[in-house]
Amino acid sequence: MKRERLEWLADNPFYTKRFSHYVGRRCRQSTIQDIAKELHLDWGTVKTLEKQYMRAQLAKAGRPGPKAIGIDEISIRKGHTYRIVVSDLNRRRPIWFGGEDRSEASMAQFYDWLGEKKSRGIRLAVMDMWKPFRKVTLARAPRAAILFDKFHIMRHLGEALDKVRKSEYARLSGKDRRYIKGQKYTLLSSRENLTLEGRQALRTLLTANKRLNTAYLLKESFGQLWDYEREGWARKFFENWRASLKWQRLKPYERFAEMIDRHWDGIAAYCKPENKVSLGFVEGLNNKIRVIQRRAYGLRDQEYLRLKILTCMLPTI
Repeated sequence: MKRERLEWLADNPFYTKRFSHYVGRRCRQSTIQDIAKELHLDWGTVKTLEKQYMRAQLAKAGRPGPKAIGIDEISIRKGHTYRIVVSDLNRRRPIWFGGEDRSEASMAQFYDWLGEKKSRGIRLAVMDMWKPFRKVTLARAPRAAILFDKFHIMRHLGEALDKVRKSEYARLSGKDRRYIKGQKYTLLSSRENLTLEGRQALRTLLTANKRLNTAYLLKESFGQLWDYEREGWARKFFENWRASLKWQRLKPYERFAEMIDRHWDGIAAYCKPENKVSLGFVEGLNNKIRVIQRRAYGLRDQEYLRLKILTCMLPTI
């Protein structure tokens, strides 16, 4: 018996391709459970139809040949279980999700998938300061300039500021502690993201504690480093910033400055005009992935998570 393939049918013969695409589009904004309830379908059926839709999206998008990539890792469950996400920064979409951890072997899987020819075509790789990512990229994409992600660097500086906050809380006692207690978010957030009440609390905190005020101002000023278009001026700014730490007794900041000095080449690379890319895209993608993970909470289907991440920036079909 010969079975005829009908183009208008989905992989599930009980539903048309048009209907499966409708379900897929609806699932971009809602959970599987909500769509199953709305359309009176089984939960597993909705998930299967959505996966078919996402595979069709990827097939239509085609195989990438990126010139600038962003490399990041996401935690998929508790216990330091990571997967690597690689994005095409010019087309502003994720192109690969995989690996078993953050190791060199896992990073090499991306370049194996991309192929030697396309790997050599990469001109810029944006990443955090994780050594295995850098080492494999230098070996497999030798023409790529390495650029360390601004948001990861500023996160390290935020952690240094939080350590200063904790040390000040431990140093003080009694009523002097009341300005610091419960103000972690206020101190680490950007001023423009704070409410009026938050800004008032920040002003009170910085007025009450001179060391925290100094640490906060140093953190806010450090972001200027990415405004320079010449490496010499950027280096001069950094040296002046590091010199201002003298006599401040801010050990976490001194360790941060040493880290920046060790990784200077990957920071100074941003000064070159050919390396000017939108560094906010990777951070925005991370926020989108966190939303996807919350919606897919409890699902252990990693193929489903992979498809959701790879298609989250693709247009609907």
